Amino acid sequence: RRFDYRPKNDPYCQARYTFCPTGSAIPVMKEEDVIEVYRLQAPVWEFKYGDLLGHLKIMHDAVGFKSSLTGRNYTMEWYELFQLGNCTFPHLRPGMDAPFWCNQGAACFYEGIDDAHWKENGTLVLVTIISGTMFNEMAKWVKHDNDTGIYYETWTVQASPDKQSVVWFDSYECSKFILRTYQKLADLGAVFKKIQTNYTSIILFSGEPVYLGNETSIFGPLGNKTLAAAIRDFYYPFKPHRTVGEFFVDLLKIVDHVILNHQFYLFYNLEYWFLPMKFPYLKIIYEEVPLPTGSKTSFDV
Repeated sequence: RRFDYRPKNDPYCQARYTFCPTGSAIPVMKEEDVIEVYRLQAPVWEFKYGDLLGHLKIMHDAVGFKSSLTGRNYTMEWYELFQLGNCTFPHLRPGMDAPFWCNQGAACFYEGIDDAHWKENGTLVLVTIISGTMFNEMAKWVKHDNDTGIYYETWTVQASPDKQSVVWFDSYECSKFILRTYQKLADLGAVFKKIQTNYTSIILFSGEPVYLGNETSIFGPLGNKTLAAAIRDFYYPFKPHRTVGEFFVDLLKIVDHVILNHQFYLFYNLEYWFLPMKFPYLKIIYEEVPLPTGSKTSFDV
């Protein structure tokens, strides 16, 4: 869903690591510039855990640019304002009936490409070459995309592991932004190299979802108190844990909800849905999504 504007951040939402700390405005390139476009991929939280999540193929995606006229290069990515946990699960705040979400995501653009970060455990590879004109058109699109697509969504939800399976809900995270960016460049005339490109998806498996309502209809004065209590009870075990013992107790509650009782409550586009979960319940896949072909006649840059 697209939104008319980006809401102000609530001061309650705090990030452990600053969002886009060295971010800058996207520059206007000269029309005659020739710009190399790079695919960037590295394990999530590599700065903290190294290649640990890379072994599970949990990867973060970005795109890099290098100007032939200036020699400068740039990185562009899209990720959570307040870290992944806050986007995936809410806070249960004292005195508030409704779960409280800190789930905005946004684009980050900054000068430089950290070659070591992307090459050591991931990918830094040239995928296409564009003109300065195409880059400037892409920059306009990025602003619109960023202003109207504002909420991070971790989960893809589909009916079964089969490739032709119904997708009930699609995720909205870093890789989807990169795929949209590539498609925009292709539509502008970029010709992509024929190389394999894989992306991470975290998938929940569910029967047909049941619409439950929004915050007001469930948690408001005339809301459904039984349903409200069930949703809060579901989210409670996903809170941050202070001790290992606390973690394992809550892990058993999660297993009880999701696997034994086939229950999951999803918050998507500001609405709540019930997912009747089914085997294999959750799967992390690293699947090929081919680079796009354009809808316009390409030209030699």
